[in-house]
Amino acid sequence: MTYPRITQSVDSELGHYPPEIANGRRFAGKRVAMVAFSSYPDDPRPRRALSALVEEGASIDLICLGSGNAPRREVLEGIDISRVPLKHQRGGIFRYAYQYGAFILISSIIFALRSLSRPYDLVYVHNMPDMLVLSSLIPKVLGAKVVLDLHDPMPELMTTIFHVAPSSKSVQLLKHLEKWSIAQADLVITVNLACKRIFSSRSCRPEKIGVVMNAPDSRIFPLRQPTSDHSANQFRDKPFVVMYHGSIVERNGLDIAIDAVARVRQVVPNVVLRVFGPTTEFLERTIDDVRKRNLEGIVRFFGPKSLEDIVREIEDCDLGVIPNHHNAFTEINTPTRIFEYLALGKPVIAPSTSGIKDYFSNSSLLFFEPGNPADLAREIEYAFNHPREVLEIAQRGQQVYLKHTWEIERETLLHRVTETLRTG
Repeated sequence: MTYPRITQSVDSELGHYPPEIANGRRFAGKRVAMVAFSSYPDDPRPRRALSALVEEGASIDLICLGSGNAPRREVLEGIDISRVPLKHQRGGIFRYAYQYGAFILISSIIFALRSLSRPYDLVYVHNMPDMLVLSSLIPKVLGAKVVLDLHDPMPELMTTIFHVAPSSKSVQLLKHLEKWSIAQADLVITVNLACKRIFSSRSCRPEKIGVVMNAPDSRIFPLRQPTSDHSANQFRDKPFVVMYHGSIVERNGLDIAIDAVARVRQVVPNVVLRVFGPTTEFLERTIDDVRKRNLEGIVRFFGPKSLEDIVREIEDCDLGVIPNHHNAFTEINTPTRIFEYLALGKPVIAPSTSGIKDYFSNSSLLFFEPGNPADLAREIEYAFNHPREVLEIAQRGQQVYLKHTWEIERETLLHRVTETLRTG
């Protein structure tokens, strides 16, 4: 297999651009406001979008959440950052409503005041919440274009987190707010084909929506060729490392991964599950369960890691798992972690859901029935006993990844934003 050098290039189907675009300064002189209810630089999707715009010459004001000891105001890598001293805390509906409401009010005031002295050309809004688009109202009146980047569909997320029916009044309200928010934007960006289908079916025409996938930054996740120089016998003397990383919330199924690893240890006696992610209430409950089941020897928790550290951990693992439960949200999700494992040449087991199968076939990814620990255990056992076959699957999966590298997704984003700024 040939492994191409990943470079930043303009895909031929995007057409020919004028000299300032070819020279990499297509947004020179443009003033951009960006807002995200997350911390910078911890949230990778806003971080990638910011980097892409700055590299093309944009001047950016960012409003985001405070993080640790980070200063309230600073200029970092060409970005003027204002951090709002609110802490993102998971909880009930009213807690979310308070946090979102306060953040929207503060960001709206800041952007309104700044745009009065020097108007913005573009306001780039990251959900959640969708209503964060309210912060763009004054800049929009003064001529700014608005991009709404929908990371997640809020109605599906609410049904998953709070276990409410899709027909409930709260979910219907979110659908109305989604439609209104999308109407305020000149361009909508979302993360995959499944989300585009949902938004276009209930909120806007499909032409208004661009898909920019959550591909890992290849400068952090360099391409590695899948290799298989071992056999099952090798693991008699060393661990067979299964890895989980990311948000540790119930829908992401860490409990399923633990159950699956516990099932296979009779067949794979040296199996270990390494878990990386920040502390949550769900994680604390999971750790207690691991202790009660006497699984401390095979399930090990390492806390949160930077992206650079995660790269080293993936390189040291044998198999990645995406052990999701089955619900309205995970059915449409395409986890970035799949691409992170594949970029580094590692096989990965993922749930057979529409958000993933839009891109991967049974020949390019290992699949298990979502929410089924016994089926996940069977796939782990298969990966252990069939390294050559799994290598071939990982190679085909990596070819899918190469169609969606950040360099390619970045160009899609910049092209859509460029066209939006050009429209009258």
